[in-house]
Amino acid sequence: MEFPDLDFLPLKCDACEEVFCKDHIAYSRHRCSSAYKKDVQVPVCPLCSTPIPIKKGEMADVVVGAHMDKGCQRDSAPQKEKIFTNKCSRSGCKKKEMIKLVCGQCLQNFCLQHRHPLDHKCQWQGRSISKAGCAAQFRLLESSQKSLNCQLPHNRCRPKS
Repeated sequence: MEFPDLDFLPLKCDACEEVFCKDHIAYSRHRCSSAYKKDVQVPVCPLCSTPIPIKKGEMADVVVGAHMDKGCQRDSAPQKEKIFTNKCSRSGCKKKEMIKLVCGQCLQNFCLQHRHPLDHKCQWQGRSISKAGCAAQFRLLESSQKSLNCQLPHNRCRPKS
């Protein structure tokens, strides 16, 4: 025969020193008014991001408030670095991205929505040819004894004008 877990032994709260059962001994269960005396967290000032030391028995809100009123160096807080700095080159678009998305044809920077040549109405007139494709064209032209002045800027091949 098993007995149900009935434990009515009195337990004393180490903060407020009142007596509770095992279900209500936790600070949050009996809404302990003295729980801040046992709290070991270190509060951080929201203005200057400095950890504020508190002594046992002091309320964190009061100490941080006093710090903000007296010695808080608001200007010493580190400024947030802008990470969205790569502006889209498409006219009318004001989006910025964290990384550069450069078009392989016109070599301009675009947002995720306009990164493909068809999406930003790419103005480059030639066809995009890889370096391997351009080398194959050279071999073909050399074998037929024709010459072509070709430049290879940024993975493109086009005749010089």
